[in-house]
Formats: sequence, C-alpha cells, structure tokens
Amino acid sequence: MANLSVAKFGGTSVANYAAMTACAKIVIADPNTRVVVLSASAGVTNLLVALANGCEATQRAKLLAEVRQIQENILNELKDAGTVRLEIEELLTNIEYLAEAASLATSSALTDELISHGEMMSTKIFVQVLRELNAQATWVDVRTVVATNSNFGKAAPDDEQTQKNSDNVLKPLIDRGELVITQGFIGRDPNGKTTTLGRGGSDYSAALIAEVLNAKDVLIWTDVAGIYSTDPRIVPNAQRIDTMSFAEAAEMATFGAKVLHPATLLPAVRSNIPVYVGSSKAPEQGGTWVTRDPQPRPTFRAIALRRDQTLLTLSSLNMLHAQGFLANVFNILAKHKISVDTITTSEVSVALTLDKTGSASSGAELLSSDLLNELSEVCTVKVDTGLALVALIGNDLHLSAGIAKRIFGTIEEYNIRMISYGASTNNICTLVHSAHADDVVRALHKELFE
Repeated sequence: MANLSVAKFGGTSVANYAAMTACAKIVIADPNTRVVVLSASAGVTNLLVALANGCEATQRAKLLAEVRQIQENILNELKDAGTVRLEIEELLTNIEYLAEAASLATSSALTDELISHGEMMSTKIFVQVLRELNAQATWVDVRTVVATNSNFGKAAPDDEQTQKNSDNVLKPLIDRGELVITQGFIGRDPNGKTTTLGRGGSDYSAALIAEVLNAKDVLIWTDVAGIYSTDPRIVPNAQRIDTMSFAEAAEMATFGAKVLHPATLLPAVRSNIPVYVGSSKAPEQGGTWVTRDPQPRPTFRAIALRRDQTLLTLSSLNMLHAQGFLANVFNILAKHKISVDTITTSEVSVALTLDKTGSASSGAELLSSDLLNELSEVCTVKVDTGLALVALIGNDLHLSAGIAKRIFGTIEEYNIRMISYGASTNNICTLVHSAHADDVVRALHKELFE
C-alpha cells in the first residue's frame, strides 16, 4: 500500500472537543492517512489505573465521576450525540462493574480489561466528530488485529498472527478506500483476553499496524512540533531537530524523552518506515522526521532527562575473581521482571539504575520486599532514590577526543553519582541528584548546543 499513512494521536490531542476537531481536520486534509490510532483522552488512563488498583466505594465513585465528566464534556459539544452517547454509557457501565470487581480483588488481567476502555471511548467519539465534518469513518476494534502473548500490562505482539489478522480485517477496508479509526495500546491474547502493550504503547500500535499494512510512514501527532534538542520546558532555547536517525530517537526515548515510546521504533526500524512527529495543535509548524540514515549526523544531537531513578548497589566479597555472581544477580532480577537500564561494576560491587515504577500499565513498585530479600541472600543491598539520569545523545561519541573534558568540565560543580559510557557509541549517561537535574541539563545544553 505504497501511499498509505498511519496516523496516531496522543491523549492531549484528543483531550476535548476542540482538540478532537483539530485532529479530525488534519486527517481529512491528508488523503494518504487511511488508518488513525488514538490514545485515551488525557487523564482518563490514570483514572482507570487508580480504579484498577482497587479502592473503597467513596473514592471509586469520585474517580468514576471524573472519567464520566471527561466524556460528557466532549459529547455535549457534538451536534448529534444520540447513538455515540449510548455506546459511551455502555462502556462507562462496564468500567463501573470492573472497578467494583477490582475493589474486591485486583489482577493484571482485570487491570488491562478495565484500562482498555479509555481508548474504546475516545475512538467511538472521534468517529462521530469526523462524521459531523462530513468524513466517513469506520470504527475497528484493534483487538481483532493486534495479537499478543498473555503478559498482561506489557504484552508482546505476535507478529505472524497480527499480520494474518490485518490481512483479514484491515486490508479489505483499506482496499475499499475506507478511513479506519482504531485504538492504540491494546491487544488480545490467545485466550481472547484483553492485553495492553505498556504505558505509551499507542505509538507501538501505530508502528505495528504500519508494518503489517506496508505503509509509507507513521505520523505521530502530539502536543509538540517535533523532537527537540532537550525538553523546551527546561531550556526555552531548545532547538527542533528536523531529521534524526532511528538509533538517536531510540536512545532519546529510552532515556526519558516523552515524544516517542521506545518500542515504537522496533517495527519501523525492521521495515524501514519513516516516523514523523508533529503538533496536532499547530500542524503548520512542521516537525521531525526519524529515518534510517539522515544527514548530517552531528557529534551531539540531544539531551534527555529521566527523573525518579533508583540506584541499586549490590556488594559482595564473593564477587572478587568469582564466576557466576553477576549471572546469579541478573537471574534474580529477571525472575522479578526487572529490566536494568545502566550499569557500572567494580571488583566487589555492581551498581544498576532502575525506573522507580514498573513499565507495566499498573505502575506497580519494582522493588518488592521479595526481590530485596532474595538479593540480600547473595549480597549486601543498598538502595538510593531521589536521582535523575541525564543522557547525552550523539553519534560516534567514542571517536571524538576531548568529549569527556567538555562534558564534565561543564558540570564540575555538581555531584555525579554514576557515569555510564562506552557500551553505546550514541550516549553518555550521568546520574545526578534530582534537585540538580534541570541545572545540569541547562548547563550542558548551553555549552554543547547554543
């Protein structure tokens, strides 16, 4: 499908009626956009996660009222909300039923079923917004397309089954020239249960669908006009990057840049599908293209910041000249589904950074007492919090002399808790105290980019 584009709109882009209308106009203006993937309206997923975690009746009623109000605010501005209002009412009733079940006993499967309703509601409403702008659109339940395993909260797609489903469900609609509206973030396991791809997974959904449809590009519409050299809220002088590589974008996403979800790039890289990031609020401002081999490739590309970092320092004299200590530690971490971000080692200790919360949709704490007890049996465990990871993203950083002097000379007045450098030619990571993180980013940006 040579000229097909898959567009994805994030939560802030479908937060209210005005935002949805702006998105609808972007879709209508581009005849190549034939599939649209939506997130839940801003704020809805967080409310649904709170309900899924279980809460008492008064709090439950308050959260349900907030979810309902977000939908009502949009429905009330539609010219004809009759049919869609009934569909939303049915979904809200489902949410209430599932939330009550969660208050008795929570489970990851129940959580995924509950929070999937956010995307269901936003897509139902968006179809009506398009129709009122005289554009015909077909609503598709993405669970009939995206097949996954049963790892609730962070399910992995089954690429082969997803391709078959797409050929049966999506391709005939596209061939007929229909505009398909569907959900991000959601899939279905082999037992027919709803799964989610983890927070931010709507980008992943869009890239997966683009891959199975052999689309020419993925258009990620968000609330910023592209990817910047750093967060413009921290550095007002941040510059938009017109084009960057998949590798650079993946590094940025991995180390905290909120614009793209890291896994988005996997299907895009595999199938060499360019990804565009632009603002749904100001499409005329342009954006950033992420491609396989953009030119030029500067030494310094961007600075990413990831807050709320936890540093785990594991020490044992048994590690000295021993074999298998690290394997044992990583086996324990793997057993508890912990993924390690950055790592440094000495003769008798290893230091690892972890995200403060899990990557699963529920945001459950990573450092459970079971995990810490198990680690304590093989080593001394020290946990440091209140840290932030500052990642400098670039190209061939290992080939440029004087880089370390420029970086560490610039931030010499700040205490650096950990440095991770050498494993990647695309990044240098420093762990600093949270209170100094913004100042470190500003100092580096001024020295390297301004």
